[in-house]
Amino acid sequence: MEADGFVSRRRMAVDSPSVDAGVTAGAAGADIRWLSGRILDATEGFVGGLSPPRITGEPDFAAVLQLRAVPETTTVATNTETEVDYEGLPQGVTTSTHMLAGAVAGIMEHCLMYPIDCVKTRMQSLRPEPGARYRNVMDALRQIIRTEGVWRPVRGLNVVAVGAGPAHALYFACYEKLKLSLGDVVHPGANSHFANGLAGCMATLLHDAVMNPAEVVKQRMQMYNSPYRGVLDCVGSVWKREGPGAFYRSYTTQLTMNVPFQALHFMTYEYLQEVLNPHRQYNPSSHVVSGALAGAVAAAATTPLDVCKTLLNTQEGPAVLAQVQGPGGASVGVQAASSTGGRQISGLGEAFRTVYRMGGGAAFFKGVQARIIYQMPSTAISWSVYEFFKYVITKRRHERRLRDRDSEK
Repeated sequence: MEADGFVSRRRMAVDSPSVDAGVTAGAAGADIRWLSGRILDATEGFVGGLSPPRITGEPDFAAVLQLRAVPETTTVATNTETEVDYEGLPQGVTTSTHMLAGAVAGIMEHCLMYPIDCVKTRMQSLRPEPGARYRNVMDALRQIIRTEGVWRPVRGLNVVAVGAGPAHALYFACYEKLKLSLGDVVHPGANSHFANGLAGCMATLLHDAVMNPAEVVKQRMQMYNSPYRGVLDCVGSVWKREGPGAFYRSYTTQLTMNVPFQALHFMTYEYLQEVLNPHRQYNPSSHVVSGALAGAVAAAATTPLDVCKTLLNTQEGPAVLAQVQGPGGASVGVQAASSTGGRQISGLGEAFRTVYRMGGGAAFFKGVQARIIYQMPSTAISWSVYEFFKYVITKRRHERRLRDRDSEK
């Protein structure tokens, strides 16, 4: 079988009796090429695709031509109206297209859902102050706006927008590239859930490396009675008091949380796409539903790790430990804090022990409602915007190639 990306043109006839006659007529003897499991004609219009059979039992690879759009004439108007196969991006522009679409999707996702993210951070506080005790997400938003002002839920939004653009550009570009490469190795010619999950894990390494400092600043500004006047004040204060390492103190915890999160997220999304959108066409409703359900499943499963990450980012530990009472009523937390000289909590193990000491097993699921409410629309927005911009960019490139070809005649 020829590898994806093979671009040499050849004369090729399709004689299989299982192939649609219209496709056979359009493909036989024509200049076509093979790219990412799809057959393109001389104008790079989509003719069909080859995929392995769903039912095993035949020793050889069976070719199944999946008809999407077959131009019956060679006029420019007909070619322009032919449906663009946006999953088979033109060679040489794939990475830039994924990065641009991913950057826009990441910025929109984080900006639109930022107020809910603020509530999630506060609800994960181990020892919230009396003014920051909330019954649910809507109660939290009402209290924050009433007592702290209408702009308080979006404080720190600018640093997230700056970090989300490059982080998601690398995230989606890496995922799409590795998904195809690993898929050809693990399960050639078909979708592989294992390859999707592994590609998501690898993409997370790049995403979190860029996004982690922004997460630290964001969560410190989201906390109740945050002492920082703004983003620059927060960055300068953390750098001066805790050193540059403070911006990556939660990086390993972030990875420990996001690697399983993204594995579940991508595997669930790709599985639902197979069910809801088997032909992988641009279908906004399927992208929204698949993204929302994938985000909910992954968010619920990784909430305990998110609680530990929030503790490491906000460094509540030295303060809340002083409130832990021993069996005889003595404040064991004060002794622990004084003995360490106000040492910062560092590492996932210590964060787990602190969370359990403060609230038992239930503390690991603090804010789970807010986390799911945040992640469902967040991932739905991210995937729908990403797929939309990928479709639009690819369609415009396709139309530009047709115009250029026509002008050369």
